[in-house]
Amino acid sequence: MRDIVLSPPKFGFVVATRAALAFGFGLLVSKKLGESWRRSLGKGLVAAGALATVPAVLFIRQGRRTPTA
Repeated sequence: MRDIVLSPPKFGFVVATRAALAFGFGLLVSKKLGESWRRSLGKGLVAAGALATVPAVLFIRQGRRTPTA
């Protein structure tokens, strides 16, 4: 098993991008808010989360470490 070592800001970035993506999808399938407001905010959050996936994946790949025994 490999360990992943991330600095707190990089870890926060990865978590925030995943949360934005999930919240955006949640808004798109929700029926609780007004249609136009919900759809535009949901699409924006999904787009932001999707675009931020590339740097998040790079952070994780750079932080992978093989444990030494």
